[in-house]
Amino acid sequence: MTDSRRGTAGLALMIGALGVVFGDIGTSPIYTLQTVFNPDDPHPVPVSDANVYGVVSLVFWSVVVIVLVTYVLLAMRADNDGEGGIMALITLLRRSTSARGRKTAAVLAALGIFGAALFLGDSMITPAISVLSAMEGLKVVEPSLDSAVVPGTAAIIVVLFLVQRRGSGTVGSLFGPVMIAWFVVIGACGVTGIVDHPRILRALSPSYALSFLFGHFGTAFFALAAVVLAVTGAEALYADMGHFGRPAITRAWLFLVFPACVLSYLGQGALILADHTNISSPFFLLAPGWGRLPLVILATAATVIASQAVITGAYSVAAQAAQLGYLPRLRIAHTSESERGQIYVPWINWLLLVSVLTLVFAFRSSAALAFAFGMAVTGTITITTLLFFYIARSRWNTPLWLVVTGATVLLTVDLLFVAANVTKLVHGAWLPLLIGFTAFTVMTTWQRGRQLVTAERERQEGPLRGFVDRLHFREVPAARVPGTAVFLNRGNTTTPLAMRANVEHNHVRHEQVVILSLETDTVPRVPAEERITVDNLGYSQDGIIHVSARFGYMETPDVPAALALLDPAATEGPLDLENASYFLSTIELRRGQAPTMAAWRKRLFIATSHITADAAEYFGLPRDRTVIMGSHIEV
Repeated sequence: MTDSRRGTAGLALMIGALGVVFGDIGTSPIYTLQTVFNPDDPHPVPVSDANVYGVVSLVFWSVVVIVLVTYVLLAMRADNDGEGGIMALITLLRRSTSARGRKTAAVLAALGIFGAALFLGDSMITPAISVLSAMEGLKVVEPSLDSAVVPGTAAIIVVLFLVQRRGSGTVGSLFGPVMIAWFVVIGACGVTGIVDHPRILRALSPSYALSFLFGHFGTAFFALAAVVLAVTGAEALYADMGHFGRPAITRAWLFLVFPACVLSYLGQGALILADHTNISSPFFLLAPGWGRLPLVILATAATVIASQAVITGAYSVAAQAAQLGYLPRLRIAHTSESERGQIYVPWINWLLLVSVLTLVFAFRSSAALAFAFGMAVTGTITITTLLFFYIARSRWNTPLWLVVTGATVLLTVDLLFVAANVTKLVHGAWLPLLIGFTAFTVMTTWQRGRQLVTAERERQEGPLRGFVDRLHFREVPAARVPGTAVFLNRGNTTTPLAMRANVEHNHVRHEQVVILSLETDTVPRVPAEERITVDNLGYSQDGIIHVSARFGYMETPDVPAALALLDPAATEGPLDLENASYFLSTIELRRGQAPTMAAWRKRLFIATSHITADAAEYFGLPRDRTVIMGSHIEV
């Protein structure tokens, strides 16, 4: 590839990243400073010149430490075959080899699952607070429009979720240019404020942040609960790394997003210095009177894009959690033929819609939601930092002194933010914790119940090798019928229940039998040449083979496509895949008396199983050639 083509491709990736990755963090200037100085806050920060300098400096250095250092410079180096995000960190942890390392990794992986659960809470709060904050600009344009803010927000959110099934590909090309316009405009508005009151540039010195934090700790500590809003969306930089690559995200952040956000914060600070009554909507007040309505429209578009990004992130987290065994198999629709990462998960979509609308009507303002927002953000950031430094030490052998020093500094900052948000617990911070604990309980219960079902299922199925031996030596009477049968199974050690039932009750077996097991690997995607492994189960030319098909945790299994990769020389005869019959074994779960789990967890596990996607659809099986045979298991 020539340098010019590389440059064009790099620019396209940067524009794409601007449209997908930075929507959340890029719209934070709308509500951050007004939330810090909100007079209705249970712990209000008094408006004074010294406090304005301290808050703006604290915002700037928080963005530097958390976004630039923690995520851009450090966390984005920990990728799983190019993919980032907290689920990627969990898969890296699960690769620990030593027994002692596995125990520590298991504990940290559980903590990571809680971080992923908090992200789901973030996915509910972000659309509500972002669109609400943009629509609140209407009150600046015309105070009489106050009553239109909540219903207008609800209408936008309903439309946003209704169009999710069409995918973001049709409008995705517009996201980047809209966000470029957004960052240029907010940067320009910030410059106008700085030009009028250039003394605000003093806030770039860390001395103002430190003197505010340590000289007025009581005030600054409570201010941190709102300052953290400036770094919301930092996780998106890391989670979307696989789509755009680290270089594109880093350049977009350094050359446009970071400067534009800093200019906006400085401009708002200058505006408040000029008149302390400008603490209500300083973001919109920076714009001239004629430009405020266009800015509200642009802000609404930007917050819709921010919401789109976090909704897509929730789809990805849920899909990856299902692939790793923390959620049931979910119905997933791919919305783009060219972009494999663009997916739509209906169950998650409707759950988010109901949750977001509930938040909008319950809280009714971005300021009220801000109390809840910070806890989800700080929790996820702290867990990401902790997992990163463990991986840096255990996998990269980073010197202990360097790990301890870095972790101490960054975790101290993170934990200060967590502690500040704990003070808002009764004012809304309980909400993301409740959502997080609920999602965490569902995921860990599903993982535990799945282990119990697997153990009982293996007992019922019996060993595969012994069953094949009995067929080979004709100890089980079974007539051979023409055609190819594909039995989906969980591995190569047990007999598919459907196959056992077909032989023992129907007394028939097909000429060609493929026992297929699907493996979810700890990498995002598996190359086609590495997908298929064939085992003849100890006998050649008897027509029975076992096939393992490997898929990455970001891939949706396609069984017919995987079988098409089989080498005819390895299949003990030609497979008639065009007319093959597919057999699925289904399990009906019942609550038993064995003390395997608490009774309420058994009920939760069985209830969760009802959202499991149809297996034939999930695996891409032809409906007219799929046979489903059932059994029941007690948990």
